[in-house]
Amino acid sequence: MPGQLEHTRNIGIMAHIDAGKTTTTERILYYTGINYKMGEVHDGTATMDWMVQEQERGITITSAATTVYWDLMDQQYRINIIDTPGHVDFTVEVERSLRVLDGAVAIFCAVGGVEPQSETVWKQADKYHVPRLSYVNKMDRTGADFFKVVEQIREKLGAKPIPVQLPIGAEEDFKGLVDLISGKAYSWDETSLGKEYFEIPVPEDMKELVAEYRGKLIEGAAEESEELLHKFLENSDTITTEDIVAQIRKATIQNRITPVICGASFKNKGVQTLIDSIVRFLPSPYDMPAIKGINPFTEKEEERHPDPEEPFSALAFKIATDPFVGRIAFFRVYSGALNAGEVVLNANTDKKERLLRIMQMHANKQIPLKRIEAGDIGAAVGFKEIRTGDTLCDLKHPIQLETMSFPEPVINMAIEPKTQDDVEKLAICLKKMAEEDPTFRVKIDEETGQTVISGMGELHLDIIADRMRREFNIDVNRGNPQVAYKEAVVNAVMHHEVYKKQTGGKGRFADISIEISPADKGVKGLQFINDVKGGSIPKEFIPSIEKGLKSGMSNGPVIGFPMESIKVRLLDGAFHSVDSDALSFQIAAGIAFREATKKAKAVIMEPVMRFEIITPNESMGEVTSDLHKRRGHVENIESRIGNAVIHGRVPLAEMFGYVTTLRSITSGRATCMLEFLQYSPAPQEVMDEVLFKIRGYVPVY
Repeated sequence: MPGQLEHTRNIGIMAHIDAGKTTTTERILYYTGINYKMGEVHDGTATMDWMVQEQERGITITSAATTVYWDLMDQQYRINIIDTPGHVDFTVEVERSLRVLDGAVAIFCAVGGVEPQSETVWKQADKYHVPRLSYVNKMDRTGADFFKVVEQIREKLGAKPIPVQLPIGAEEDFKGLVDLISGKAYSWDETSLGKEYFEIPVPEDMKELVAEYRGKLIEGAAEESEELLHKFLENSDTITTEDIVAQIRKATIQNRITPVICGASFKNKGVQTLIDSIVRFLPSPYDMPAIKGINPFTEKEEERHPDPEEPFSALAFKIATDPFVGRIAFFRVYSGALNAGEVVLNANTDKKERLLRIMQMHANKQIPLKRIEAGDIGAAVGFKEIRTGDTLCDLKHPIQLETMSFPEPVINMAIEPKTQDDVEKLAICLKKMAEEDPTFRVKIDEETGQTVISGMGELHLDIIADRMRREFNIDVNRGNPQVAYKEAVVNAVMHHEVYKKQTGGKGRFADISIEISPADKGVKGLQFINDVKGGSIPKEFIPSIEKGLKSGMSNGPVIGFPMESIKVRLLDGAFHSVDSDALSFQIAAGIAFREATKKAKAVIMEPVMRFEIITPNESMGEVTSDLHKRRGHVENIESRIGNAVIHGRVPLAEMFGYVTTLRSITSGRATCMLEFLQYSPAPQEVMDEVLFKIRGYVPVY
C-alpha cells in the first residue's frame, strides 16, 4: 500500500478563461487511454464539460473529477485530476478544489500570458500552499511568446519560474520542444493525433540558447544540495538526470520554484511531457505535511497522516445533486480507510452518517468502489445532512479539520415561479442548489415577500435560472439584477445599554457598555474585543454577547443592508445573581449594537470590480471614455498585437449590460473580464439614489 500512495498524484488544472484547461485535460484522457476519442470544447464533446450549459457555451462551469493512469520509468502512476472553471463567477469551484489537492497545473496562454483570473487562482493556491507546475499553452498561436510569459509569472505573480523546457519555434513554426534536463528535443506526429512522438536533433540555431538555460537549470539544482554543488564545481558532466529531477521536485514541493514547460494542447503537442512533469515534480500525498484538526471533545489539536492504518478522516469539498441517486458528496481522504456501507461521524453536525455507496468519479459517470483509502479522492451517497467543508471521521477518533471560506455574493435578483404549482418545487430546487454552491444564497425579502437569489455575477445567476428550467422543469420570472450593497460605520461611538424585564418570578437583567468603530484593515465580519476587567460580566456570558452582536450585523442602520465589518469593544457591564442569564446578555448586545450604529455615521458600501478589457487600438479612446462615465478608474494600458489591454476598477452597479455596449462600441471585437475586488464606500449621490429607490425619499442630512 505505501508504494501505491507514493505513486498517486492529486492535481488540479487551473487557469484564466480560454487558456486551454479543458482541452488539455481531454488530451490527457486520450493519451492515457481513458478515452478512445478526443473530445473538443468547441464541438461540445468534451468529457469533462458534461453539463448541457457547458457544452452550449463552450465554458467550464463546475469542477469535474477523473482518474487516469500513466507509465513512467517502468512504474504506473495514478493521477486524480480536477478540471476547474476559468470564469470568475465560478471561482468557488477553484477554491474548494485547491483546498483538497496536493498539486496544481497552472495553464497560461502563450499570447495572453498572466491574466486577471490567472492571478486570482494563483493567490488561491498560495493560500493553501499548493505546489504548482506552469504550462505555457497555445505556443502555435499568433503572438505566442514563451519567454514573455515566464517573465510575467515572475513579475505579476511574484513566483520563481524555472524553465525545464524550451519551445522549438513559435506561432505557426512551433515544431516541438527541448527538454533541458535530458538535453533532448522532441517532435510530435500529427497523423497519429500526437500519440506518437519522437526524438529529433536540437536545432543548430538553438544550441547556444539551450546550453545557456540548461547551465542555469543545473546550477540552480546544484545550489539545492551540497553533494550536487560539489559535483557541479568539480565536473558538472557527472550530474545525472535523476539528480536534477530530485532537486527540482524538492524545491517545487517546498513552493520555492515553479517549473515551466510548454506545448500546444489543441495541436496535440507537449501533453505527454506535461504528464511526465506532473509525475516527476508534483507531490504525492506522502510528500505533503500531516493534516491538522481539532478534537471536538478535548479541543486539542491533533494530526492525521496519509496512512490507511490511522483513524479515518476526510473533508467533503463539493456537494452535487444527481437526478438518479440524489445528493453526492465529493471528499478527500486524509487518513485511514472506508468501506462501502460503513458509518462515519460528521464532526460539524455531530451526526452519524451511513455511506451506502462510495464511488470514483469520471466527470458525471460513477464507478462503484468497495473501499477507499488515505490519499484518494472519491464520492459517496447516503448522506442525510452534509455541507461543503464538513469533516467526516472515525466514530471513536473524532477530528474537525479546518473548513473552507468563500467569497460573499455581490449581485441579487428577485425570482418567482411562472405557475402557482411550482412554488413548492422552487423552494426545494433552491435549497438543493444552495447546498451545492456556497456562493449562491437564497432569502425571502421580509418587506416584499419576494424570493431573492444572490450570486457572484450575471452569468452565475443566468446559469442558475437555466438549471432550474432544465433540471427541475421550473420556469421563473426574473427581476433585473441588483447590486448586493453592504453597510459600515466610519467613526467610533460608545453606548451603554441596560436590559431589564420583570414579569413576576425570575426576570431578565443585563448591563453592558460597548464601543463600536470601523474594523481594522483586512478584517471581515465582527472584530470582537473583550476588555471587561474584574469579572463585572461572568465569562460564561461573553459568547452570548458576541452572538447578539453578530446577529445585529445582519441589519445595518442606514437601510438594513448587512454590515461588512465592524470592531466592537466590550468595555464594562453588570449582572444580577438571579435574573441574569445568557439570553439576557444576548438580547442586550443586539439592542446595544442597533442603538450604537444608529448614533454612528454609517455609509453604504458598494462592490467594486477589477476589469481587464481587450479592445482594438482604434476603439481604445471610446472604451476608456465610456468607462470614465461609469465611474471607472483606468490603472494601466498594455499593448498586445494590434490590441490595447485596459486594466482598472469600476463599481459593479455601473456595469450591468456592459457587454452589449462594449460590442456596440468596438463592432463586437472587444472582450471584457470582471472580477470582484473589494467593497468601498459609495459616493453620496449613489447613497441618495439607493435610498430613493428603496424608501421613495432621501432623508435630509
